[in-house]
Amino acid sequence: MGTYKTEREFLQHYNIHDHELPLVSVDVAIFTLLEGRLQVLLVKRGDFPHKGRWSLPGGFVNQRQDQDLSATARRKLLEKTGVDTSHLEQIATVGNDKRDPRGWSVTVLYMALIPYSPAQAIAAPVSDARWWPLEEAAEQRLAFDHSELISMARERLRNKTGYTMLPAYIIDSPFSLTQLQQAFEELLGTGVEKKSFRRRVLAADILEEVGEGLAESGRGRRAVLYRPKKGGEQHAFVRVFGGVDEV
Repeated sequence: MGTYKTEREFLQHYNIHDHELPLVSVDVAIFTLLEGRLQVLLVKRGDFPHKGRWSLPGGFVNQRQDQDLSATARRKLLEKTGVDTSHLEQIATVGNDKRDPRGWSVTVLYMALIPYSPAQAIAAPVSDARWWPLEEAAEQRLAFDHSELISMARERLRNKTGYTMLPAYIIDSPFSLTQLQQAFEELLGTGVEKKSFRRRVLAADILEEVGEGLAESGRGRRAVLYRPKKGGEQHAFVRVFGGVDEV
């Protein structure tokens, strides 16, 4: 070291294995709503370590195949569960010598929201894949540190729901304002004042009308249906939903 005249010469002789390398993986906490309840997608491990336990879908980076970490996340999600999503948000990086019995491990945690889509175990070593109500998933003895990872993702989801249109991407379009408010309330874990919610969402001009649906109360006026405008996911509200200044 220190004897090379150019960076090119240095890199030609550099061996990445001169340093210890940790295990590097990604894990995906992907959420949906099913019958109004928040669900998280889990897979059942078919191989050691933690064989037979449920975990978040994920896996190791493939340096030859994956252009970046998000590509790894999408690939592993699709390979293991058959579920795909175009939007993944990186929310945390966790690394230590305790989280994986195979050795010093780093995982990059991603989060995604999708309308409900059936999941299935696609590739070994996954033996099963299904959506779990969040409170039931929390009661499981999950593999690795995935209980903690889910808690991190849930907290990020709750926080972002307070000031963005994130819930619009967890329900099928088109939707009514009532359906959108119910999604907000489930993700926030608290109620939202109806008139204030509708006024703020419509004033933001991030939804477009696409027709009418059935009357939600079974009688009276038919519900107006909406879908998000392009770019609406970038909108940030000045005041949080579900806060003390809601009205």
